[in-house]
Order: sequence, then C-alpha cells, then structure tokens
Amino acid sequence: MLGRLLAVLACLFAATAAFAQAPPNVNVARVQYNTRKATVRPDGPLKVQIDGVDAAIAEATKLGQTSEVRRLLAKGLTLLDGQPWTPVLDLQHSLVLRSGRTIADSAQPYAARLEQIYRPDFVLTPDLSVAVRLVKRASPARVGAPPVYTPVRELGVFDGVSRDLRDAPFDLELDVTPVADGAYVLEAELRDGPMTLATTRLPIVLQQGLDTRLRALETAAAGLPAALRADARYPGDVIRTVNRGRIGLGAFDLTRELAAAEALVAAAKGGKDPFAGRTGDMERHYVLEGPNEVMPYRVYVPTSYRAARPMPLVIALHGLGGTEDAFFDSYAKAAPALAEQHGFLMAAPLGYRVDGFYGSPLMGAADAASRRRTEYSEKDVLEVLRLMKAHYTVDESRIYLLGHSMGAIGVWALAAKYPDLWAAAVPFSGVGSPLLAGRMKDIPQYVVHGDADPTVNVNGSRAMVAALTKLGAQVTYVEVPGGNHTDVVVPKLPAAFAFLAEQRKRAPATQQ
Repeated sequence: MLGRLLAVLACLFAATAAFAQAPPNVNVARVQYNTRKATVRPDGPLKVQIDGVDAAIAEATKLGQTSEVRRLLAKGLTLLDGQPWTPVLDLQHSLVLRSGRTIADSAQPYAARLEQIYRPDFVLTPDLSVAVRLVKRASPARVGAPPVYTPVRELGVFDGVSRDLRDAPFDLELDVTPVADGAYVLEAELRDGPMTLATTRLPIVLQQGLDTRLRALETAAAGLPAALRADARYPGDVIRTVNRGRIGLGAFDLTRELAAAEALVAAAKGGKDPFAGRTGDMERHYVLEGPNEVMPYRVYVPTSYRAARPMPLVIALHGLGGTEDAFFDSYAKAAPALAEQHGFLMAAPLGYRVDGFYGSPLMGAADAASRRRTEYSEKDVLEVLRLMKAHYTVDESRIYLLGHSMGAIGVWALAAKYPDLWAAAVPFSGVGSPLLAGRMKDIPQYVVHGDADPTVNVNGSRAMVAALTKLGAQVTYVEVPGGNHTDVVVPKLPAAFAFLAEQRKRAPATQQ
C-alpha cells in the first residue's frame, strides 16, 4: 500500500519544463487533478476513460512531454467534471500568450506572442484573426464559479494569424501607455471570421517609469551594508526571474515590494540597520548561492525577544504552490499569534521554488532540472536557519520544524537528513519514507492527518507513525475523523505549538 502511494506521489510531482514564459505550475495542476479524482471516485465508463488518461499521462511524463501532460490533465479534469472533451476544448487548452516581460514599464510598447503548446485535434481555416484587450480579473461571487473578467481597454484586432501557431507564433506589439499602473490580464481571442474559437489569457503587471525606479534601487543597493543589499535588490531580481520565465508571476505584489525596498533604502541612510531591534512580522532577503537569486523569507520576532536570552525557533514550511507568506497570511494567521504567545522566533523560507519539496527523496529527481530544484530548496531552508542564528540569539536546543502537505514531506525529509538540528517536528497531512524513520527516532513528533484527505492519503502518516512507534520514538498522532487536506491545520495548531513548547533536544538513544 505504501509503496503504491509513494509511486503515485513521485509521478504526481514530476518536473516541469522550462519555457520562455512560465506557464501555470504543472505540479499544482497534477495535484488538482489527483485530488479531484480522489473526490469523484470515478467508476464504470468514466473510470475506463480516466484510466486511459492516467496511462497517457504516465507515458508523456516518462518521455518528458510536459505540454502533452498539460493537455491530458485538462482533459481529465473536464471528464471528471462530467463534461465531454471536445476539439474546441482541445484548441482552447493548446493556446498560450507569452511575453518577454510579464512585469513591464508601460511607457514602452508591450510585446507578446500567441502560440500553441501542442497541436490540437481541431482544423483551423485560413481566415484567422486575433482580438486583444486588457481586462481586470475579479473573484467570482460564489465558490466554484469562474472568475469575472471586466474589459479595460481594447488593444486591436490583428489578421494574418498562422494556422500552425507552433511553427509560426503570432507576434503582437501593443500600445499600453494610456493604462493606469496595476495588475491586468492580457486577453487574446482567436477568431475564424466573425466567430470566436477560443480565448487565452496572460496575467501581467504594468507600471509607468518602472525601469527608472529599478535602476535607482540597484544603484542604492550597492551603497548599502552587505546584510541589506538583497532586501533592496529583491524587486528587481524577482522581476528579472519572472520575465525570464523561471517562475510564474504568482502573488508578487509589485507596488508593495517596490515601496518596501525604497523605504528600506531611505531608512538605511547613514549606515543604519532598519531591522535592528525590531519585533513582529517582517520580510527579509538574501542571495542564494548557486542560482544566484535573491530569496525571500518571512520572520516573526516576539515582543518578548531579548538578545541576551536565547529563544526557541520554529522553521515553517509551506505546501505545494504556496510561498514564504503561507504560515503568516493563511491558516487564519494563527502561527504568528502562537509564536508570540509562546515566545518563539519563527521563520518561513520560500524553499527556492513553490514546488521545491525541500530536498525530499520521494520526488524522484527524474532529471537534472528537478534535482537542481530539490537541492536548492533544501539549501534555502538551511540558509534561512543559518541567517536566523546569525541575526538573533537562538536556543540551539529548541529549534523546531513545522510544515503542511509538501511542507510536511519536507519536515520528514529534513528531520531524517539532519536529525541533530531539530528538537521536535510537526508534520500536517504529509508522507515520508518509513525506511528513514530510524534516522529521526530521537526527534519528538506531533503528527496530524485527516482520514478523508483526498490529496495526500492518510496512509502516508499512518505508515510513518507506525515505523517511528516501532522504534520507540516519541510520537503524538492525531487523526481527524472526516478531516480533509487543509481543514485539520488551524484547529490543531495551538496543540502543536504547545507540544513544541515542551520539547528540548534529547541525547540520542543508545544504539542496540
């Protein structure tokens, strides 16, 4: 049972391919598909169809055909929603908009291109055109409804579109100078004569004078103390990384990040450290060696912190698709409040990428790109730990690991690989390798999982708890009846922090 589960997870989280413009994360799409499949539990003719999709996904994954994997995931989700997969839908999912600048200075013409990521089962005519506009995306009125797109500005109708957009992508140069600063969606509507065939969208961010502000920040960063340079460079670095297609736009808030970096530069005049003596919630940055990228991490310093007195530290690891903000801004913001209550320092790394998996060996490392992502993800966690110990007085006997979902997978991976670092661990809704239980048997653990979890099967935690218990480890296991993948976290966080508050690093047990 466990071997089958691990095999499924390894397939589930296979590597993405690199694109000039990063498409939506394929690992997140895989999880959505598998969660939907576990919820629907297809049978009869639908199960036959889904089994065929699964077999095709496995083959495309083995061959490294990521575009075909995207097509099959879209097909599978459509079938699971009770809808037929049609040639029109096939065309719809084949289309993408890409640009060299997802985040751009609107003083310049905006360049984009309409492409196809695979050849759909749809015959196009020679009479093709594309209508392009800027729209604003609004959240739907009810959960599960599609988002609402409100037109902002028509950018033109262009003819001469190729019938094969894989061989000949259609280039667009768009005038966006009259548009106000902000986040938009670039929408392209492929037409056959007067008839709309399909629509594709690209989230973008536009700001007048962006390039000038970025150059000013880069210049100012060079004159700052070394410990502050990455904080000032972060907006420019992440913009370059997004525009090169290494990562998606995600939740990056350009206005907020530019303002924060500029405020830092102003506060640091005269060699001052604006973080010195600060308590509460803050975001910090550093340069990760290897990829040479500026990494963000989130920090909470309790009001009771005093440099003369060592304090416990919690390292919090987010789930798949999340960021360093997850345990600060989500989960009812309970974690920072609990850190304040218990007098804990808390730090949350990005883990290099939203699907880095913190070095977990369960993810298979199918190719060089996935191996690099996993290695850098682990390195990011360890660097954040090092920085926290450099900046604050940390009690070395009370350093804790906490994580949810992919973060829980990371908790068990890092606990096994570096058992001497951690005084206790708290994995929510995770899975690990029981074969590694012996390496972390001296680490007290508080494990939580819902027995109705459709995303990571509860057997993942059951198997780990069984292996740890057999070795005499101190494990508190809470299995929530009817609990799903996420609703078990907030109710159990207070007990998890209370558990951590009682733990100090133990001497290793005598080897038998």
